[in-house]
Amino acid sequence: MRSDRRSRGLLNGTGLIVAGLTATLLALIFPIWSYSDRSGTGVDTLNASTVTTRYGALSGLDREFITKVRLAGLWELPAGQQAQTKGTTKAVRTAGEHLVQGHTFLDARVRNVAARLGLALPNQPNDQQKAWLSTLDAARGEQYDREFANILRTAHGKVFSVVAQVRATTRNSLVRDLADDANTTVLDHIKVLEATGLVDYDAIARDAAAASPPPITYSPAPPGPLNDPGSPIPVTPSPTTSPTERYSLPPAATGPREEDED
Repeated sequence: MRSDRRSRGLLNGTGLIVAGLTATLLALIFPIWSYSDRSGTGVDTLNASTVTTRYGALSGLDREFITKVRLAGLWELPAGQQAQTKGTTKAVRTAGEHLVQGHTFLDARVRNVAARLGLALPNQPNDQQKAWLSTLDAARGEQYDREFANILRTAHGKVFSVVAQVRATTRNSLVRDLADDANTTVLDHIKVLEATGLVDYDAIARDAAAASPPPITYSPAPPGPLNDPGSPIPVTPSPTTSPTERYSLPPAATGPREEDED
């Protein structure tokens, strides 16, 4: 009887040891399996949102960037025109002129890129951009100057990081060239807005620290509507501005090689 109990105890102990070793082995194997065979990784998402074009692979982020460039022009053009008349200081009016000329250039570029890639573009600012324009419409005097400088500087700072990410990762030649032009233009706008002396850097830093990454709303993948969305606002440069004060636009990006156009 005592021998039977001892045998059962040995068997139970052996079973516990085997079970423990099995659990340990599974714990070691599972991470390897889960990361090598699972779906929904960043690479899977990239592949799922990427389409092939004659200018190279076009990712979801690329399409989002193209849309953002168009949206920027739809509200920053009128904001810049408004600043040229409502600004109470020369620095604010000059910043407005830079916005007008810079986004006139970028809007022509982005419409050309979108047409080549078969992408639809928006014709109206989004709700947040409309709210910014409403705030500027209601402001007067020095309050207007301050609102203009800080709203536009905050918006440009957010776009600047997106441009850098796209420029670093895109595989599409048209998007790469557009990112180069956007980088030049946005950096100029950041500098000229800061030159007003009205930018609240502490508020911008707090806003950036509190913000969470916005979700990506993907633009349509090719093929899409090919109709030219048209120029958002006719722009006539101010005749009173001296040539030395005018914004020197970045040169147009080099397009695809001639043989690619055949």
